[in-house]
Amino acid sequence: MTTHRRPLPAQADVRAAVDSLIAETGRPPSVLALATRLGLANTTFRRNCPDICAELAEQASPPASARAANAFARATADNARLRRANRDLAEQLELATAVIQRLSIDNHQLREALHQAREVTALPRRR
Repeated sequence: MTTHRRPLPAQADVRAAVDSLIAETGRPPSVLALATRLGLANTTFRRNCPDICAELAEQASPPASARAANAFARATADNARLRRANRDLAEQLELATAVIQRLSIDNHQLREALHQAREVTALPRRR
């Protein structure tokens, strides 16, 4: 059984493919996109070009300080959103409590009126 091995691209070809993908998309390419562009399997490319894979991974992820700032900004925004939602829910709960109290009073008054109406003696109907 013979295997047909495709020669690995030169470093210059790989760098040219990276530049080409950046020009097309405007951002650093994924390792998979680069391997596909070069006609290699992802694992083959990762095994033979670990330095380029590391560079791409570094470019793809923002620095730790930026990640921390983004996380803090997200947490602050989430906190503000949750506070607004909590305030809205508290107002709705207060309104619902007032409505239940009013309905209880109305119910009590209607029951008293019904009870008093039953105490009225009904007159016999005339024929």
